Amino acid sequence: MDTQSSPTDHALASANDSVAADRGTPGVGDRPRRLPLDATHYPTRGALRWLFLFRLLMVVGLVLAFSPTVVEPAVGRYETELAWNILVAYAVLVLISGLGLSLGRPRRSTQVQLAIFIDIATFTALMHAAGGISSGLGILLAVSVAAGALMMEGRLSLFFAAVAALAIISQQIYASFLGADIRTSFTQAGFLGLLYFAVALLSHVLYRRIRSAEALAARRKVDIDDLAKLSEFVIHSIGTGILVADGERRLRLVNEAALDLMAAERVSPGVSLNELSPELCDWLADQVQSPHPKDGLIRIGEREIWASIRLLGDFRASGVIIYLRDNQEAIEEAQQIKLASLGTLTASIAHNIRNPLSSISHAAQLLAESSHLDADDQHLIEIVRRNSGRIEETVESVLELSRRNQIDPQEIDLKHWLQSFAHELRESKALAETALLVDLDSAPTQIQVDTRHLHQILANLCENALAHGGIDGQDVSVQIRLERREERGEAWLEVRDRGPGIAPGIVKEIFSPFFTTKSQGTGLGLYIARELAESNGLRLVYEPVRPTGSCFRLIIPAAD
Repeated sequence: MDTQSSPTDHALASANDSVAADRGTPGVGDRPRRLPLDATHYPTRGALRWLFLFRLLMVVGLVLAFSPTVVEPAVGRYETELAWNILVAYAVLVLISGLGLSLGRPRRSTQVQLAIFIDIATFTALMHAAGGISSGLGILLAVSVAAGALMMEGRLSLFFAAVAALAIISQQIYASFLGADIRTSFTQAGFLGLLYFAVALLSHVLYRRIRSAEALAARRKVDIDDLAKLSEFVIHSIGTGILVADGERRLRLVNEAALDLMAAERVSPGVSLNELSPELCDWLADQVQSPHPKDGLIRIGEREIWASIRLLGDFRASGVIIYLRDNQEAIEEAQQIKLASLGTLTASIAHNIRNPLSSISHAAQLLAESSHLDADDQHLIEIVRRNSGRIEETVESVLELSRRNQIDPQEIDLKHWLQSFAHELRESKALAETALLVDLDSAPTQIQVDTRHLHQILANLCENALAHGGIDGQDVSVQIRLERREERGEAWLEVRDRGPGIAPGIVKEIFSPFFTTKSQGTGLGLYIARELAESNGLRLVYEPVRPTGSCFRLIIPAAD
C-alpha cells in the first residue's frame, strides 16, 4: 500500500542530506538515513519538562483552591478530606514523574500517556469531592486532553477525549447511585464530553499546522545554510578583495584576496578596521562624510589599491562593503584589453604595409646602384633604406606578437640547445668567446617549449645586453646561465651583463609595449619576449645585479 510522506519526513530528509554532506557520506539521491525517533519526534525532552512544570503549577493551584484559609473558595467543599488525600497522592505522582523524566524511564511516550491518564483520574475525583459537575472542575479534563493531543503528535487524541468523557459520565452515574447531596446533570456531562472531542480534534489540527510550520522552517534553514556556505565560498574564491564592516567600522567579513592585497594575516570577525589598515579606515571616514562617495586610490604599504564602497543602508553610519583591487593589475588588464582589440587591427595594417614597403626598399636598392648619383643623393637613399629597415622591423615584431599563441612545443635538451644558440649568436654577431659566456648547470634539463619562441626571447635579451651591457673603458660581456633550483623544483635561465643597469624609476615600464629609451628602438622587444614566455608557460622577470649590471631571468617551472 502506498503511503504519503508528511512534511516532517521531508524536513528530516533535508536535514539528513545536510548532515550527510557535512560528514562526507551519501546524501541526495541515496536512501535517506533517518535520525533517531527520540531526537526528531515529539515528545522531546524539553516538551516533557514543560509538561512537568505545568502539572506542578496545577498542583499548586489546586492546593490553593482547596485551602481552608480561603474565605470564599472558588470550588465547593463537599468532601474536603477526600480532596486533600487526592491532592497529596497527585503531588506524589507528579514528583515521581519528574524523577522518571530525569532517569529517562519509561519511554517518553509512555510517560506522557501515564501523566494524561493520572490527570484525568485525579481531576475527575477532585470534581466529585468538590460537589460534582457544578464545581466547574470538569474543564480541567479538557486541558489534559489538549495537552495529550499536542504531546503525542496528534496520536491518541480521540482516545484521551473518550476516556475523559467516560470518566465524567461515570462520575455522574456514581453520584446518582450514591444518592448524596451532589447535583447531577447528564446533559451537562454530555456537553462536556462533546467539548473534549472538539478540543481533541482542534488540538490535532493545531499540531499538524505546527509541525508543518516546523518542517518548512527546517527546510528553509537548510536552504539558507547552503546558500550562506555557497556565498562564503564564492566571496573567498573571487580575485577582488571584499571587506564588510558594520556601522562601528568593525569587520564582519574579509576574503583572502583582501588580506593578500593588504599583506595581512587572517583576522577574526569583530576586529576594528583601523587595526587591519589605518589608511583604509581614514579613507573610508572621508568618503562616508562626503555627500557623494567616490572610488579612490589608496597606498597601503608598497601597493596602490583601487577602492570603492557601497553603503548597506540609507544612513552614513550604516555598514559598508569595500571592494579592493590592485591598481597595477587593473592597469595591466585594461592594457591587455586595448592590445587585444588593437592586435587584429595592427596585424592587418602590418600586412598591408609590408608589400609597398618591400617595393620602396627594392626601388631604393636599385636606385643606389646607379652611377649618376652624387654624394647627397646617395645619402638620401641611405636614409630611405635605413628607415625602411626600421619599419620592416616594427612590422615583423607586430606580426610575431599576433602569432604568440600559435605555439608548437617540442621536447628539447636545454643544455645542448643553449650551446648551439650561443655558437650561432657568436657567428652572426662576430663576437669573441669572452663576449658571450655560457654557464650551464651540470644536471640535464628536459623541457617542453616552442624553440622558435625561445630563440626569439633569448635573441632579444642578448641583443639588449650587448647594446647596454658595457661600461666606458670596458669590453661588453654577456653571460647565459642555467641553474636548477632543487628546493623549488624549477630552473632559472638568466641573461646577465655588467652594464650600468636600469634606472629604478623605469623598471616597472620596461615590459610595457612601445616603451624605449633609444631613439631608434621600437619598444617591443622586451614586451614580445615576456608575451612569448607566458604563452609557453614560462615567466620572465628582471633583477638588478650588484654592484652594476642587469639580469633577465626566465623561470622554467617544474615538469608535471
